[in-house]
Amino acid sequence: MSRDPIAVDGRDPDLSATSEGIGDTVPEAGALGRGIEWIGYLFAAAIVASAAILLFEIFMRYALDSPTNWVHESSIFLCAIAFIYGGLFCAARDSHIRVVLIYDALGRRARTALDVIIYVISAISAAFFAWASWLMVKTSFWNPSGAFHMEGTGSAWNPPTPALLKGFLFIVMIVLAIQFLVLAVNHARRRGSRQDA
Repeated sequence: MSRDPIAVDGRDPDLSATSEGIGDTVPEAGALGRGIEWIGYLFAAAIVASAAILLFEIFMRYALDSPTNWVHESSIFLCAIAFIYGGLFCAARDSHIRVVLIYDALGRRARTALDVIIYVISAISAAFFAWASWLMVKTSFWNPSGAFHMEGTGSAWNPPTPALLKGFLFIVMIVLAIQFLVLAVNHARRRGSRQDA
């Protein structure tokens, strides 16, 4: 796989800084990245499920005059988990938004060094967000007396989706920090093998 801004094998040169040029998880993401991509398709299905239950609600409300009290909150929850997971999915594919004005002007070695630095900083940031998420998880899963009680939406149905989303965000942030470290290590190894060659 080439990361140079020159088209290789018919790939779009404008997308060479990301895996969008190949449409797959980058090799540097390792086994964790491949697992993240595979699981990501399940979360993509959550968007489809959300659309399906919204169509069900439309039918129930306007055809049968019997609206539900669970569809709106369920569709929001399904979309939210898909969007939260989407950040992790993009990290594994190395397809996040990046400003390449300076990056593309650098040589291969400088880009690889910059990749390592960016991934280490991103891992630290994700770890801080995981810590912040943990603070939210503590208050949404346990009441002030310490008894287990999941935060609900406060609606008539009152599902514990706010607590579940905060817990899911916490887990994703931990995995995201690990994925960034895997990317940093593998990019550094790639740099070392090129210098040896």
